[in-house]
Amino acid sequence: MSDLKERVEQALGTIRPHLQADGGNVELIDVSEDGTVFVKLTGACGSCPMAAMTLQYGVTNAIKQAVPEIKEVKAV
Repeated sequence: MSDLKERVEQALGTIRPHLQADGGNVELIDVSEDGTVFVKLTGACGSCPMAAMTLQYGVTNAIKQAVPEIKEVKAV
């Protein structure tokens, strides 16, 4: 696993307990060389009406704070 991918996974680890408390989770799918992270919201997060906000304000913020070179976070 690349250093960048490891750092993104660690960032996700900081937000994962909050998602799991609501019956959801986030799975790292890939990190592209151009700095795009692909994640999948699972469990309750996968069908939650607030999933877009969770992705933007929770997951994206956690990743970008820990790994500033990340340009974008996309849900797949």
